[in-house]
Amino acid sequence: MRISELAAATGVDLETIRYYEKQGLLPEPEREANGYRRYSALHLERLSFIRHCRALDIPLAEVRRLVAFMVSPAEDCGDINSLIEQQIARVRARLASMHALEKQLCSLRASCDERHQGKECGILHELVAAAHGEACACHADAESARQVAE
Repeated sequence: MRISELAAATGVDLETIRYYEKQGLLPEPEREANGYRRYSALHLERLSFIRHCRALDIPLAEVRRLVAFMVSPAEDCGDINSLIEQQIARVRARLASMHALEKQLCSLRASCDERHQGKECGILHELVAAAHGEACACHADAESARQVAE
């Protein structure tokens, strides 16, 4: 199959496929007499594997390690388990960060619970206060406001 067919079959952009080739995540495809790349079922499987890993937000460096394990299936899978545990830890850290962000936004939203003119909007007042390094509804103290600004 040609690259456009591979892209259509996997939902991966043409440039992304070429990037994965350059990065060594996909094996070099054979070339037809006219120079076009010719992809096989192996490419389809590998690209689908990579896409699934990326859908799990696994970084490309870790995807590369997983591909290496695919190529050497006799290796012990302890490193694979460790890699996934690290990804779980990254996801949990992001979730905690997102929950904190949600709490901050809810605090900010509570500062203006009815419609006003913009000059009377509690949300805008809080955001301006934070921009000046002052404490605001969504940050416990001025130091937190400065950290957000950075």
